[in-house]
Amino acid sequence: MSVILAVLLWIVIGAIAGWIASSLMGVHEGFWGNVLIGIVGAIIGGVIFSLLKIGGSGFWWNLLAAVVGAVILLAIVRAFRRPAATTSM
Repeated sequence: MSVILAVLLWIVIGAIAGWIASSLMGVHEGFWGNVLIGIVGAIIGGVIFSLLKIGGSGFWWNLLAAVVGAVILLAIVRAFRRPAATTSM
């Protein structure tokens, strides 16, 4: 597989996984935000699935790992993000 095709597949799987995870978590990050969330989520999910010895191969397993990792990533970000300042009058 060429490097260009591999990068394109990472972007496609990242976009899909990021969009699914963002939808599940109620977050709207835009296309490139979803791609980034999905790619980082794929790394996180891949490590977790590997440590737990869960997995298979192919598009659907990669997508599942990416979605699980992206949901975990968004949950961690949400836990550390400060709530927006509110003013009361």
